[in-house]
Amino acid sequence: MLKPRELAQAAFDYLRRNPDEVVRAARNAAGLRFGVPVAALRYFTSQIKGRKAPKDIELSTSPPDLRFGATIDVMGTPLRATTSVTVDDVTIGTDAVRIGIRLSNMKLTLLQESDSPVATLIKSGALDLSKPANLVSFAPKKPEAIVEAEGDRIVLDLLKVPKLAANGAFRKALSIVSPLIGVRKVEADSDHVYVALRATPRGLLQAINAIRNGSNP
Repeated sequence: MLKPRELAQAAFDYLRRNPDEVVRAARNAAGLRFGVPVAALRYFTSQIKGRKAPKDIELSTSPPDLRFGATIDVMGTPLRATTSVTVDDVTIGTDAVRIGIRLSNMKLTLLQESDSPVATLIKSGALDLSKPANLVSFAPKKPEAIVEAEGDRIVLDLLKVPKLAANGAFRKALSIVSPLIGVRKVEADSDHVYVALRATPRGLLQAINAIRNGSNP
């Protein structure tokens, strides 16, 4: 996991190599639209480590979607998985940060011969890859953030991740930001992922109260 200083240094190095990103960011910010370079996402995913973490992660775009590929282990069966990812809903609140994603065009490739139940399903063609979220049911222990998985849709709640839920600064930021801003759309072009925001000025008083409460001893 990258430390904050390393993240800041990586971002600074990227902007130094791509100064046009500053102009692009300023132009988009005026319309409450913010872009993250796919190159930056590739860098961050390359830092994912751990015995059970996905390996050989690949990110690309198939506008307006992201294209994702990784080597994963499902019940002891190594697979290469690729899929298109569409973010269809983002809801930010103080009690939940829910992200709904739809998976399409999924392909699973066995990386070695196996007679496991998962491998048998793949080889037989009985596995319905048009409903990839159902594959979560095969996982002996699904990630903490996954709160729904059915058909082609998975819903994540970031506040189900203990480290985020226990992070006072993160929870405080949510209490200030969530009354003011919502996410209208997430989409990708050839080299960026864009988040379009929705301003909700009527939440200003609630945000101010959150700031005041946080400043009280």
